[in-house]
Amino acid sequence: MARIGVITFPGTLDDVDALRAVRLAGAEPVSLWHKDADLRSVDAVVVPGGFSYGDYLRCGAIARFAPVMDEVIEAAGKGMPVLGICNGFQILAEAHLLPGALIRNDHQRFVCREQRLRVESTSTAWTGLLKEGEELTVPLKNGEGNFIASPQEVERLEGEGHVVFRYVGFNPNGSVNDIAGVRNARGNVVGLMPHPEHAVEPGFGPDSEAGPRTGTDGLTLFQSVISMLVGA
Repeated sequence: MARIGVITFPGTLDDVDALRAVRLAGAEPVSLWHKDADLRSVDAVVVPGGFSYGDYLRCGAIARFAPVMDEVIEAAGKGMPVLGICNGFQILAEAHLLPGALIRNDHQRFVCREQRLRVESTSTAWTGLLKEGEELTVPLKNGEGNFIASPQEVERLEGEGHVVFRYVGFNPNGSVNDIAGVRNARGNVVGLMPHPEHAVEPGFGPDSEAGPRTGTDGLTLFQSVISMLVGA
């Protein structure tokens, strides 16, 4: 059985939800602590959402230097699948595992809503079971979810197919080109601002406006990485 680690930093809020999503998807969830000096033989890592270290300095800026992140950076460089959700996306951007940066929402307010996303890339460890152009509905909650990058970097991301998810119908934070999630060049590292771990069980997630997975649109990300790991 695949083992997927979920990191807890001081201020993390969604680690338990991510562990539950891993279990429901069919893998063994493994709790990792920010001071861990090893990844306990996990096959993949989820960096979950919250307010690591109180979001002091910048979102994700302090967590990026936690001991466990040295291990994550090294493992990602060797191809281990890594998923950053919300604050986790911010941490991975600060660690330069993903391009761009996340800044304050353009309307200067925290937003919490059900959000439609379009799948732009299925050539990643976390989206292999999805279909390009497919739409998902998952919760979103952030105050600093505004994805930015230089015009040259945005052109590269778009041209090389490194945009993974895009907001549909409404851009909740001002992200350039409605970008909700991106990947690294290899496709093993993905970050997104919405929360797939909050849409993994019928009756407890938002009803999808498109597709058959009522309330479980987020589960397929975790199933995708398991499928890839089992088939590797």
